[in-house]
Amino acid sequence: MAVGDADAADATASAASEALSATVVGASGFAGGELLRILAGHPNVDLAGATSREYAGKSVGSVHPNLRGTDLRFSDPADLASVDVLFAATPHGVSMEQIDAFYESADTVVDLSADFRLNTEAQYEEWYDGHDAPEYLDEAVYALPELHREELPGADLIAAGGCNATATILGLCPLFDAGVLDGAGDEQIVADVKVGSSEGGATASKAGSHAERSGVVRPYAPTGHRHEAEIEQELGTSVSFSAHAVDMVRGAAATCHVFPDSPVSKGDLWGAFRGTYDDEPFVRLQSGGSGVYRYPEPKAVAGTNYAEVGFELDPGNERVVVFSAIDNLVKGTAGQAVHAANLALGLEETAGLDFQGLHPVGSP
Repeated sequence: MAVGDADAADATASAASEALSATVVGASGFAGGELLRILAGHPNVDLAGATSREYAGKSVGSVHPNLRGTDLRFSDPADLASVDVLFAATPHGVSMEQIDAFYESADTVVDLSADFRLNTEAQYEEWYDGHDAPEYLDEAVYALPELHREELPGADLIAAGGCNATATILGLCPLFDAGVLDGAGDEQIVADVKVGSSEGGATASKAGSHAERSGVVRPYAPTGHRHEAEIEQELGTSVSFSAHAVDMVRGAAATCHVFPDSPVSKGDLWGAFRGTYDDEPFVRLQSGGSGVYRYPEPKAVAGTNYAEVGFELDPGNERVVVFSAIDNLVKGTAGQAVHAANLALGLEETAGLDFQGLHPVGSP
C-alpha cells in the first residue's frame, strides 16, 4: 500500500470510529422516513434530530410505523440543533431559502430536493422557477457516487439526484464511458421510465389516490420532465425522456432505446458495463441469463441501495436496449444521499446500506 493510500485508510478508520451527529429536516415524508430508517441503523451516526412542522412533538413511529421502536420525536424545524451533518428532505424551494440556516446548524448539508442538482442559474430559469441562492450552485456536488466519487470527499453541500434521473443515468453511463456513445453526430437516445406512487411524496393528491392510481400505466410526463435536465447535464448529451406512473409503490425502471452511430457487438456491451461497474458496491449487472428476473426489476431491489442494470442488442435495426431498476426512495433518494455522505465524511462508503432486500415481496 502506498503512503497516500495508507493515510487515506487511517483517516477513514479514524472517522468510522467516531459517531457523527445527524439531523433530518422534513423527516415526516417518505424520503425523510427512509433517511431515519437508514441512519437509525448506521454504525457511525448518532441520529440527533428529526424535524416536522406538522408533527412537532409527536413520536417518529406515529408517522413511520416501521420505526415505532425508535424513541426519537419530531421537533420544530425552527429549532435546529448543532450537528455534523444535516439531511434536508424538503420540497423543492425550501432548501434554497434555508441554506444559510442549514449551514449554521451543520458543517455538511445533504439536500434531497432539486434545489442544488443543476449547475447553473440559467438551467433553473429554464426548468424550474429560477433560483434564490445561485451563489451556492458552484459549491454543490451531485450526489451519485458512481459518477462523482472523486469529488465527494470533503464536500460541504451535496445534492442528491432525482430518482428518474438516477435510473436513467446509471443505465446509460457505461455506453459513454466506453465510447459507444459520445453525444455527437446522429445518435438517438430515447428513455422511458416507469415509477411507483411513492415518487409523488406523502401529500395526498387526486391523481395519487388508490382509486385513480390502481392498475394504471399512465403517461404523466411524456415530454418536459424536470429530471431530463439532470440526465443531460450528467451525460453531456440530449435525451428524449418520458415518464409513466404505474401500479407499484416503490421502484423506478428505465428502458432506454439507443441508436449508436457505429456498429456495436454484444461483447462490446459486456465490456462497457463491466468496465464501469465491476468495482461498484451498489450496482449489479443483470442481463439475460436464466430464472424469472432475467433483466433489471424493481422488486429485486426493493428497500435496498442497489441498482440493477442490463442490456439487449437488436442488430436488426442497430438498436441497443438498456434496462435499469432502482428503489426510488433508497438508491433514488435517501440511500444515495447516505452513500454520498459516507464518502464526504470519510466513512466506509457502504456503512448503513447493507440491506439485501427480500424475496418474495408484494408490490414494491
